[in-house]
Amino acid sequence: MNKITIAIDGFSSTGKSTIAKQLAQKLYYIYVDTGAMYRAVTLYAMQHEYINECYFYKDKLIENLNKINLTFHFNDKLGFAEIFLNDANVENDIRTLEVSNFVSMIAEVPAVRRKLVEQQQELGKNKGVVMDGRDIGTVVFPNAELKFFITASADKRAKRRFDELIKKGDKVTYNEILKNVESRDYIDSTREDSPLAKSFDAIEIDNSDLSLTEQFDKIYRIVQQKLGNI
Repeated sequence: MNKITIAIDGFSSTGKSTIAKQLAQKLYYIYVDTGAMYRAVTLYAMQHEYINECYFYKDKLIENLNKINLTFHFNDKLGFAEIFLNDANVENDIRTLEVSNFVSMIAEVPAVRRKLVEQQQELGKNKGVVMDGRDIGTVVFPNAELKFFITASADKRAKRRFDELIKKGDKVTYNEILKNVESRDYIDSTREDSPLAKSFDAIEIDNSDLSLTEQFDKIYRIVQQKLGNI
């Protein structure tokens, strides 16, 4: 069977990673969470005190990008690949609100984007890949055979993210999460380098009122139609 590249873009907290993982498992494709890559670089910057609420030493981060090694290792128990930063599993560490508060600033840096886009393109060069992020269909794989753009209202996304973090035991408020979602939307959409934008040939999915099952079924039908026409 011919394999294709599936690009999934969209706003933060729309469940892009969830649907991408589901598709990859169903199709026996490789799944690449590009958001995790940017979060891992953010975690590195935080660990080395290049960024906090008061400052961002962008030049320091750029100088040390060659010291950042990102890899994915499949976890049989979880059913998906976890991200490692310099050989340390940081899958859980990168999912905090603190990392979320800085990740869009890190993703704005052209040198960071160049480094990660090169890695992403290498990971997907043989097709048979599902990749989610902000610029997969516009920059990383502009020729992807199938592109989706996932969106939902800010309040619905904030509520989902709030419930997720509370379930993990994080002490956060809904208003904190909503502010973070709206801030990331603005930064992601207005940055000069590879801003978040819907590719002209992407299929838009608004999942504000869709369950995970309804969303998967809808997207999987489209994928099956595409594969049937190749």
